[in-house]
Amino acid sequence: MRSKKRSLLITASLLVELASHAAMGVAIGLAFALLVTHIPTLDIATLIISSPNPTSALLMFAGTCAVTFGIGATLTGLAIMLTEGDATTGRK
Repeated sequence: MRSKKRSLLITASLLVELASHAAMGVAIGLAFALLVTHIPTLDIATLIISSPNPTSALLMFAGTCAVTFGIGATLTGLAIMLTEGDATTGRK
């Protein structure tokens, strides 16, 4: 009798791809935070500077953008990886 080979949903290559999607999302989030704070018409830099602790406010804003974009990119990458076929990825 032939033994059935279970296909694993989580493999090492899937985790590496997810980590790369997360890293790209964090980088895009940090770039977004930098861009938004340097656009004068949005006045986000003014809000950060006028806060009681501007350093903490800037770190919280940049961290929130980075985490939000990182989670979004990770979930989007996961959805794309799970829906694409085996023929396009070469994974078994």
